[in-house]
Amino acid sequence: MTYPLHPGLTHTERLCVTEALTVPAVSPAFTGFADMPPVFATAYMVGFMEWACVEALRPYLEPGEHTVGTQVDVTHVAATPVGMEVTALVELAAVAGRKLRFKVTLWDDADLIGEGWHERSVIDRARFLGRMAVKAAAGSAQLEAAAS
Repeated sequence: MTYPLHPGLTHTERLCVTEALTVPAVSPAFTGFADMPPVFATAYMVGFMEWACVEALRPYLEPGEHTVGTQVDVTHVAATPVGMEVTALVELAAVAGRKLRFKVTLWDDADLIGEGWHERSVIDRARFLGRMAVKAAAGSAQLEAAAS
């Protein structure tokens, strides 16, 4: 990190809910969602909240550093229809080395829609991808061994 992060850092992001961000649009692989109401999906709310945290941290990261989500504890308390804007407010609540904890609050044009906590860890992208390559290779080897 370029300079120390301290609790109190805040960041706001806004997003207009489109059909692509609704429950039926989450994934064709999840067939149970296909006939659900077309409202802002919890999965996309969590992704939006994570994105707001990523953007809050962007100015503080060194080249090659990124953050990865490690914990999500949020409630989704109100539905948001297509066309409404959603606002995410994230506040850095705690810093413990490379572990960062955010308080997150989300509203749409009418009410509070979600709140809770999100944790991220600062990583070195190259080292992280190296570990993932080793893991993928080990997983492939295990699958090959099980198949024979």
